[in-house]
Amino acid sequence: MNWHGKRYYSFDSFLKNYFGEKIYKVSLDGGFTCPNRDGTLGTGGCIFCSEGGSGDFASSAALSVTDQITAGIEMVSRKIENGKYIAYFQAFTNTYGPIEKLEALYMEAVNDPRIIALAIGTRPDCLPAEVLELLNQLNKIKPVFVELGLQTIHEETASFIRRGYPLSCFDEAVKIGVLTVVHLILGLPGETDDMMLESVRYLNHLPIHGVKFSMLHILKNTDLADHYEEHPFDVFTLESYVDLILKCIENLSPEIVIHRLTGDGPRDLLIAPEWSVYKRKVLNRIAHEMKVKDVWQGDLL
Repeated sequence: MNWHGKRYYSFDSFLKNYFGEKIYKVSLDGGFTCPNRDGTLGTGGCIFCSEGGSGDFASSAALSVTDQITAGIEMVSRKIENGKYIAYFQAFTNTYGPIEKLEALYMEAVNDPRIIALAIGTRPDCLPAEVLELLNQLNKIKPVFVELGLQTIHEETASFIRRGYPLSCFDEAVKIGVLTVVHLILGLPGETDDMMLESVRYLNHLPIHGVKFSMLHILKNTDLADHYEEHPFDVFTLESYVDLILKCIENLSPEIVIHRLTGDGPRDLLIAPEWSVYKRKVLNRIAHEMKVKDVWQGDLL
């Protein structure tokens, strides 16, 4: 595989290998909710989840999928000519709804000539048989990435963050037959470095395509923000996050694509860690430290 000069298998490298060029994502809001919000499992959502359901950078759900794609492309078109895009259904749980709605939204995106692939963010417990059949049919038209919010393999932490499903549910969901991307959150309260690395190493033995790493963001108007105010806990410094992410990379199979090394919460909502809004600085620091310390993906396996 070609890592294009990087020390880890980045999503950008995968896309260049697969499509032969750089590809861009357009974030969409399909107007979904979540079983952890509508009363099926709970009403407050996961403890860290913002009012936008992790889709704070997506367009308005009041727009059609086509109009959202157009608006998203216009945001980056000043720098890109004749770009190709992935339609990313990001906000809330994007397989949680009537199959007719899902099919209509996904097909509108897949039939747009500017779109070359779909990415769908969802929960492992929201993939019934009819949805899996639809995803596999779509995958025959254009590649489909399904992003699953695991966050941690540790059940005590999962209970604290109100994830709402057991690890066994996730283990079944990753067998769906399309490109599966797993979300991990680093820095959840009570988790040690060793616990986080256990979550990373767990992925090495699963049939997954990729992983997204994110540090825990404490955002305004979330239950996590209330907990942080009442029971302050340590959050990452830039140095401690970079040190941990290097260990994560070393402990991850080189066959797994790293879709993200860090995340950036909305500036107007972010409480901590404040330095995380400078995403380019964080990525540059990670790249620098990997070179200085001669770190490569999978080194410790």
